[in-house]
Amino acid sequence: MSVPYETAAHEPPESPESPEEHLARLLGRALNSFELPDETIRRLDCALAHDSSLHSAHHSAGRHRETYRHTWLLADGAALTLWELVHDTAPGHEAQHEVYVDEEELRTATARLPLPPDAPDFELPVTVHLSPIPEPRHTYVPDDSADHARRLLRRAENGDRPGAETAALLTKAFAHQITQAFGRSCRAGRAGLCFSLYEHAFLLDDGTEISLWEVEHTATPDGRHMCEVYVTEEAARDAMERRATQVF
Repeated sequence: MSVPYETAAHEPPESPESPEEHLARLLGRALNSFELPDETIRRLDCALAHDSSLHSAHHSAGRHRETYRHTWLLADGAALTLWELVHDTAPGHEAQHEVYVDEEELRTATARLPLPPDAPDFELPVTVHLSPIPEPRHTYVPDDSADHARRLLRRAENGDRPGAETAALLTKAFAHQITQAFGRSCRAGRAGLCFSLYEHAFLLDDGTEISLWEVEHTATPDGRHMCEVYVTEEAARDAMERRATQVF
């Protein structure tokens, strides 16, 4: 049975943390966090969920050693684990924290600790309880996606464009994908009247997916290009039909 990391004796229970907060706290207390590969830290920047549990423990003669398994679910569906070693064998008996990228490094560090080999030791089976996150519908590209959403909403000219609530949600976007959902078409009624429909799909830091639908058209009094943005595809297509029959 997995033992939640937050209930360990050396650390009081805390309110739920985001994956970023948990990683920052782990690295902040680890004495050797600077040794972690840059690539590992970069991948963890896009984590969607995390789980921590007690993996094993060793207690004897007033000394203790515990190991914890910290696992993050990444945006690409992969899981990445860091191993934390906590012990009080240093002078002064204060708790020391170390972090490693694999079990072999963890075992090597554990073997160096001055603990009697015959002390009681127990190991728990590895059980990871990551929050279920649906498979993403799009192939996202990590980018300055929150800024892209801000610029998209800023150039929308329709009065019923997405409001402050949607804009606030999109500040958490860290990846996005743009696809043309409706081929370029010219409608009868006015020469050169053209419409294009694009889906701007955003992936938020909690795994949520949000799409905005952008209509670009020339159904304006002077024939200039105009941008409108809607929260659903249906609303965007309805707007296209209205604009196509609009008389100036």
